[in-house]
Amino acid sequence: MSQSKIRQMVKEKYSELARRAQFQDNASSSPWAGCCDPISTGLYESDETDQLPDQAVHASLGCGNPTASAKLNPGEIVLDLGSGGGIDVLLSAKRVGPTGKVYGLDMTDEMLILANKNKAKAGADNVEFLKGEIENIPLPDNSVDVVISNCVINLSSDKGRVLREAFRVLKPGGRFAVSDVVTRGEILPEIRQSMLLWVGCVAGALEEAEYRNKLAAAGFENVDVKPTRVYRACDARKFLGDTGIDADKIASEVDGKFFSAFVRALKPV
Repeated sequence: MSQSKIRQMVKEKYSELARRAQFQDNASSSPWAGCCDPISTGLYESDETDQLPDQAVHASLGCGNPTASAKLNPGEIVLDLGSGGGIDVLLSAKRVGPTGKVYGLDMTDEMLILANKNKAKAGADNVEFLKGEIENIPLPDNSVDVVISNCVINLSSDKGRVLREAFRVLKPGGRFAVSDVVTRGEILPEIRQSMLLWVGCVAGALEEAEYRNKLAAAGFENVDVKPTRVYRACDARKFLGDTGIDADKIASEVDGKFFSAFVRALKPV
């Protein structure tokens, strides 16, 4: 599968999700409930999301809570790769305060429209959303303190380039702190070849050792991959349900091989 085709399918999928979010009548439910279940459920505490716009909360398709795990400090400059509806950008903006700034980067016009609406509703003056691809970040070298992301890097067909770009824009001593889906051990070809699973957070996931190696190759040090949720056979059946893959046959073979993780690394001083 070509890189351009993967990118286009991801873009089309997330553009449609953003459009559905903007016209969602019931603010108490996600416009795409089940899309990435069980990966994208139960990630945020209510005290984090109570003051955010409903559409920012329900437009989240992450696999973790990088804003909490990254331990952001007042005055820091943060970049969120694949910012979607803006939930992690808005949470980060609260943590860095008025002396800090948060950039959100997304390639879909529909997501950027939704994110800017949520920014206005939240009154977040220290936020700026940028259009672009995570493989080509539209920011100068050594310009941000922290790079975060929430289950987006696994969607890229050129993850090595994403990591090199993250390294480039980080200041010396800057922190890479992302939530992502990671794998352990051999994954069946049926999973790797399924585009539905690619745009749904699973098929493009890197194997843990490969993730570590790519971060090191980009120049990072102190790499740490901490599992936050391991997916079992019952979980696999949920996200295999609409793919055309025999869920009962495959689920037991992927049991424990996919997990959400908080991935950290440092750019040397």
